[in-house]
Amino acid sequence: MRIPAHSVCTAIRDDIVAGVYERGSRLTEELLARRYGVSRVPVREALRTLEAEGFVVTRRHAGACVAEPTEQEGADLLEMRLLLEPLAASRAAQRRTEAHLKVLRGLVRLGQERARRGNSDDLRSLGGWFHETLAQASGSPAMSSILTQLRHKIAWMYTVEAPADPVESWAEHGAIVDAVARGDGDRARAVTALHTERSTAAHRPRFGSGPERGERVRNSQHPVNMSGLRH
Repeated sequence: MRIPAHSVCTAIRDDIVAGVYERGSRLTEELLARRYGVSRVPVREALRTLEAEGFVVTRRHAGACVAEPTEQEGADLLEMRLLLEPLAASRAAQRRTEAHLKVLRGLVRLGQERARRGNSDDLRSLGGWFHETLAQASGSPAMSSILTQLRHKIAWMYTVEAPADPVESWAEHGAIVDAVARGDGDRARAVTALHTERSTAAHRPRFGSGPERGERVRNSQHPVNMSGLRH
């Protein structure tokens, strides 16, 4: 069964974000095809997509390589998110569906419950799902796509400190949903702007390559099971 290029693209992107491939390292089609158990055709298509997204660059005499973003580029990404997240929330207040609200409220309930219990293991992933759903509720596929790409690149370039008070953080998520449910675009924008500013302050640049990262990279060089992506 042919594995689609977008699934290969997702796998390579995830590995770049996780630090499996160092910044500046070469990405050869042959090795990638062997690692992900696919032919070179979907790998070639995936590399073109990742180059358009800014994760990969093509260099003379070297071919495809992992990009090496600067601190300024990272700061620009955070600033873009500061502008777009509140706008998406404002649009969501006007365009959300009942299905969107149901998912958002369910995520807030889960997040608040686990924050109160001090179970922070999966709060970050819940927060990611929340903001992804909020972007989808904006009714703008373009905005949702840009925000998803921003989240990937920011996760690649920054580590994020856990909020000092996760209960307060999830109260902010709840306030966003309340505003969206009421159709109050101005309130949704304002609360989301405050929440995003606080989140941005917890980001720390992920530069350099310490021994822990090098060990992770060495231990990660093994074939990847792509069976879950065959759809």
